Amino acid sequence: MSIKNLQQKILKLKKKKDVTILAHYYQSIEIQEIADYLGDSLGLSRIVKDKITSEYVIFAGVLFMAETASVLNQDKHILMPNKEAGCSLADFLTPEIVFEYKKRYPGLPVVTYVNSTAAVKAVSDISCTSSNAVKIVKKISRDFNVDKVLFGPDSNLADYTEQKSNIKTIKMPKNGHCAVHSQITSADVINSKNRYPNALVLVHPECKREVRDLAHFVGSTAQMYNRVKSSQSDEKKFIIGTECGMLERMAKDFPNKDFFLLKDEITCLDMKKNTLSQIEYLLNNLDNKKYEVKIPPNIAEQALNPINKMLEYS
Repeated sequence: MSIKNLQQKILKLKKKKDVTILAHYYQSIEIQEIADYLGDSLGLSRIVKDKITSEYVIFAGVLFMAETASVLNQDKHILMPNKEAGCSLADFLTPEIVFEYKKRYPGLPVVTYVNSTAAVKAVSDISCTSSNAVKIVKKISRDFNVDKVLFGPDSNLADYTEQKSNIKTIKMPKNGHCAVHSQITSADVINSKNRYPNALVLVHPECKREVRDLAHFVGSTAQMYNRVKSSQSDEKKFIIGTECGMLERMAKDFPNKDFFLLKDEITCLDMKKNTLSQIEYLLNNLDNKKYEVKIPPNIAEQALNPINKMLEYS
């Protein structure tokens, strides 16, 4: 079956069965095209909380995102096409590590990136995303009347947040990083600038500081998208320093602009584990518990507080 025919089949099935499909910007363009909502972590968190009325939700992303959706919607069935789509960044931090840091630094608030498990969120004071981390750290530090916070699991985002907020971020752990963004080097940026001298370089705050310092713009996926959307007419070319799915989205939505990937093969293999065929199968097997992401009520209740506080502060 062709991609287009499979997409049409999925669109009919989701309408017939009243299923909402969410997709992160890093999903393949074929999956993005059949989603009801697209977004980054913060955008999808808001949508899950405020806009979804269907009983069944298919989340095309990675596991921590579906967990967040389950925390916010205990009364809904949150399904993943492929539950093996994990996140190596989230794996860097466990509740036990958080407890160790809290003992070492008593009295400091715990800020955890949404790229973390529900169990980690449950022992945190507040969550954040790459788009609101600076704002969150400033506000929570004022609430606790401190000039430093515990921040995990991404050490590069922690470093970026410290730069922009002037609040010390103690990294939990020191080496936590995204396997996709941390592979980008300053040499990659320089080579791209030489190859496309008139292009603007947009990178994610999960990149290393030396990469961020060479970029024209640093922001989350949604912020990158909006930067291009609001670009001047003479800004025609953009070098994209994040997962290739974002470039595909921009190329489709802004056909009058030219986009180049900062480095070959900037691909999140976990994000790409979801497929159209799996989504079609899932639509025909909605009650198969194998695909449901359900956070236990006690953990969900605890994890809800830092997520709600994030949404309130955003």
